[in-house]
Amino acid sequence: MIFLAFFIGLIANFIGYVPPGNVNLTVAQLTINRGMKQALSFIIAFSSVEFFFTYFIMNAADWLSEQVHLDTVIDWIMVVLFGVMGAITWVHRNRAPKAKKNSMSNSIKYGILLGIINPVQIPFWLITGSYLITHEWIETGWLTLIIFSVGSAAGAFLCLFIYARFARLLKQKLDLSTHVINTAIAILFFAFAAYHVVKQVYLLFFKH
Repeated sequence: MIFLAFFIGLIANFIGYVPPGNVNLTVAQLTINRGMKQALSFIIAFSSVEFFFTYFIMNAADWLSEQVHLDTVIDWIMVVLFGVMGAITWVHRNRAPKAKKNSMSNSIKYGILLGIINPVQIPFWLITGSYLITHEWIETGWLTLIIFSVGSAAGAFLCLFIYARFARLLKQKLDLSTHVINTAIAILFFAFAAYHVVKQVYLLFFKH
């Protein structure tokens, strides 16, 4: 049952990071602009935080599910997060990456920061975790949830590593410029922010 919890956590979180979002787009950007080593540092740091994040959410699932307007709060946090990341990327779209002595530690700090500020994973684990527990795929004991969270961290690492390898392959095959890469990623960030704004406007004025 413990081994099953690990693999369920791995598969679930791997699938969770397949759709483009702030984290995997950041990995792609880091890989293309800064290289595989810095992207790997980011991924390791982020995946380490993901272990604690998953364990906390799974233990607090009942309390979080009872919070009023939690989805709305998360949507507006995502608007701010995507908007800020899009603006930063857009402002720096013409700047070529420069080698810095502390760039590796910056990637680690960035990975930890995004691991902590990752609100989109809250509804993901509320839905996925509730489904897995309700259907008795995993138990709610502390040891099982720790193993499950280790699997979750491994799933995040594996998916983001594949994103990094794919981004490096695109860079090698297409020889994309920093300007094109940053512009495209900034537009995606702005698009994600706009999606959450439109969603909230629709729910507020048109959904009855």
